[in-house]
Amino acid sequence: MAGGTGDVRKLFIFTTTQNYFGLMSESWDHTLLYNCPEINNFLDDGNQMLLRVQRSDGGISFSNVIDFADTKDKVLVFFKLRPEVITDQNLHNNILVSSMLESPINSLYQAVRQIFAPMLLKDHEWSRNFDPKLQNLLSELEAGLGIVLRRSDTNLPKLKFKEDDTRGILTPSDEFQFWIEQAHRGNKQISKERANYFKELFETIAREFYNLDGLSLLEVADLVETTRDVVDDVWRQTEHDHYPESRMLHLLDIIGGSFGRFVQKKLGMLKLWDDPYHLVKENLNAGISICEQWVIACSHLTGQVWQRYVPHPWKSEKYFPETLDKLGKRLEEVLAVRTIHEKLIYFSPASDEKITCLARVFEPFTGLNPVQYNPYTEPLWKAAVSQYEKIIAPAEQKIAGKLKNYISEIQDSPQQLLQAFLKYKELVKRPTISKELMLERETLLARLMDSVKDFRLDFENRCRGIPGDASGPLSGKNLSEVVNNIVWVRQLELKVDDTIKIAEALLSDLSGFRSFHRSAEDLLDQFKLYEQEQFDDWSRDIQSGLSDSKSGLCIEASSRIMELDPNDGSLKVHYSDRLVILLREVRQLSALGFVIPAKIQQVANIAQKFCKQAIILKQVAHFYNSIDQQMIQSQRPMMLQSALAFEQIIKNSKAGSGGKSQITWDNPKELEGYIQKLQNAAERLATENRKLRKWHTTFCEKVVGLMNIDLLRQQQRWKDGLQELRTGLASVEAQCPLTWQSKWEGPEDPLQYLRGLVARALAIQSWVERAEKQTLLTDTLDLSELFHPDTFLNALRQETARAMVCSVDSLKFVASWKGRLQEAKLQIKISGLLLEGCSFDGNRLSENQHDSPSVSSVLPCFMGWIPQDAYGPYSPDECISLPVYTSAERDRVVINIDIPCGGSQDQWIQCGAALFLKNQ
Repeated sequence: MAGGTGDVRKLFIFTTTQNYFGLMSESWDHTLLYNCPEINNFLDDGNQMLLRVQRSDGGISFSNVIDFADTKDKVLVFFKLRPEVITDQNLHNNILVSSMLESPINSLYQAVRQIFAPMLLKDHEWSRNFDPKLQNLLSELEAGLGIVLRRSDTNLPKLKFKEDDTRGILTPSDEFQFWIEQAHRGNKQISKERANYFKELFETIAREFYNLDGLSLLEVADLVETTRDVVDDVWRQTEHDHYPESRMLHLLDIIGGSFGRFVQKKLGMLKLWDDPYHLVKENLNAGISICEQWVIACSHLTGQVWQRYVPHPWKSEKYFPETLDKLGKRLEEVLAVRTIHEKLIYFSPASDEKITCLARVFEPFTGLNPVQYNPYTEPLWKAAVSQYEKIIAPAEQKIAGKLKNYISEIQDSPQQLLQAFLKYKELVKRPTISKELMLERETLLARLMDSVKDFRLDFENRCRGIPGDASGPLSGKNLSEVVNNIVWVRQLELKVDDTIKIAEALLSDLSGFRSFHRSAEDLLDQFKLYEQEQFDDWSRDIQSGLSDSKSGLCIEASSRIMELDPNDGSLKVHYSDRLVILLREVRQLSALGFVIPAKIQQVANIAQKFCKQAIILKQVAHFYNSIDQQMIQSQRPMMLQSALAFEQIIKNSKAGSGGKSQITWDNPKELEGYIQKLQNAAERLATENRKLRKWHTTFCEKVVGLMNIDLLRQQQRWKDGLQELRTGLASVEAQCPLTWQSKWEGPEDPLQYLRGLVARALAIQSWVERAEKQTLLTDTLDLSELFHPDTFLNALRQETARAMVCSVDSLKFVASWKGRLQEAKLQIKISGLLLEGCSFDGNRLSENQHDSPSVSSVLPCFMGWIPQDAYGPYSPDECISLPVYTSAERDRVVINIDIPCGGSQDQWIQCGAALFLKNQ
């Protein structure tokens, strides 16, 4: 039998070859192949170790060597484990079979990755007996083959790089790794920068995809949204050469595949027919959401957004991940089966024997994993569903009446009616129940028609108004008018779409459905027309503003970045707020699917290029324009030098080593350096202001602390607190104005302060006693005995107004050295006044002689408040108004007094004449 047609060895080779290449038994000459010398050499010669089988246009060919010249066709290789003649006994113990697809590199890589590396590195038994050095070599071999496969066209002998070749990219992680390798191993600097740019964009999602199996369904649902944004950023980037369309198509496909396999793996861990309904529902909804979101993302990006993106338009047909979409629909069917079962149990009486068989309704699905969707499992699934529907048919008939009674009770409330149909929509879709609820569904259709009319009326009433007004579109946060209006009408579109979907799912067989559908579609067309009108109006306004230099939409790359306004001295950045709004509008409108006109997009690209620097400069400008409001009034002179230094940097915005040219937007290196100088100067000024404000707060707290010290018993605490104040003042002495230091009233020595305090306290006691005896106004008074003499004079004014039954504003203060005031209802006699700068004899002022004291006493006088129209003791022409200060330091005025001077007022102003109270 060894050489005949019944040779078991040759039959093994022929059968294996026929199955591998999918050959029909009639398509090749068995007799000729049985006499093939290459096959005979492999089987009968112990030294011949290999038999290669290859299919080409000429048919099947056999060889005892590997032909490296051409690896396009599939290759099947039989090779021996030991150098022996093949017999019937060692046939299955000595022959190994391997196939080769695409390239030897790819075949070896996949064999190592899928078979040998997991077995030798992860299996406990094998890895324990495997040399660690060999384990490292195997890992390095896998990584190295992957790199070669990702970077090369493996069909070319010199392994040339070809970016469109994605045969080595099987998972999203392979794609991310590809750009990491390109960033490190690229041949040109530009290529490295481009690869590094893509690498950084993909880093947002790379870690999640590396650890995809460790995430939950809800986490991956969030990852879908993030992934959509990342691939959108990758496609729309304009910093470097565009991302290849074929590569993006492949990336979208393998991402969808990863999401689909993840959903299948996670849901495969559940017992979908046995686990609690709420748990199954939550996980199925999450899986459905993942599938739907990625399908919608791919369709929206490749069908709308990218096709309209002028800098890099999508030229192929819209990509639709069909397999993922069908997986999502399968999950929806599984959820519908579980939901129908749950609702049937809810409506079924526990004692009904026919309904108790619902516990066995899932038997048709036994042995079938519903999440394993593919064309081969689809017929099995449909057969199981059909058998399931036959089982539940009797239960449906009985429950239809109960559901009808339930809905009829609430059909007068449109909202409750809609909620009921949504809650039991899986049951309503069943043909038996749908027929039973014909009248109720007619009622629901009428309610939906009314909803569409309400949407239309609301739109027509608001569409021409101002956002936020009662008669205008509803307003959102941080949205310009055009974006707000489009978002508002999109929300109305969603409501109408939801209404249409409900009607299509539950009411499509009703006679009035077509009329409803036509009305709803007309309204959607009206919404879309409004959207386009809003966008077109915005485009026209922006494009007309681009030709107007005062619109704030024009930015010249060679223009100055900022300057001081000559009118109000404020710092202004030559990057208007309107440009910031334009950037936001362009980004939002693009996300909404609109194609931005090239002219507007060009301006937006330029504005985006300088946006980061402009924001920093605006922050610096705001700081400069508002720093005076952050300073304490009395501390402004202390910060003068720092403020001037900051202003000098702003004024001297020169570029280059010679500083001859202005810094402009198109000089990024000089601009970055200038911004850094501005930020440093602003930080120094802000730090100094914070330090001084802190000292001011500290001083206030210490002064309050001194006020609470008992000077009779705690003199040392007073001295210590005073010393702390001196130390603090010394730390800022170089900046502290003299007037600031002179604000501390009274003597520093506590004994001197106590003497003045006791003297005033005794005097006040005397004043109180005289007031009780009603002799206060008849005695001669010394205002220096009071803590607040101005308060006493104001009290006298108020009492005079009461006595004269007039307002206090209708009175004026006068003094007389001639005698009592005739016009005053109340008056006092004052002594203890001192005069500096001249002399006064009671009649008129006179110049000091060379031997006259610098300060002289003033004779007692009468003081009081008289009506404004009263003449007074002296003519205004012969008097000068001199201030009365509380002390010789002239820091606080008590009141002003008219003193006769003989008519030459300027003479006494020049000599610095003034009155003050004597010290206690």
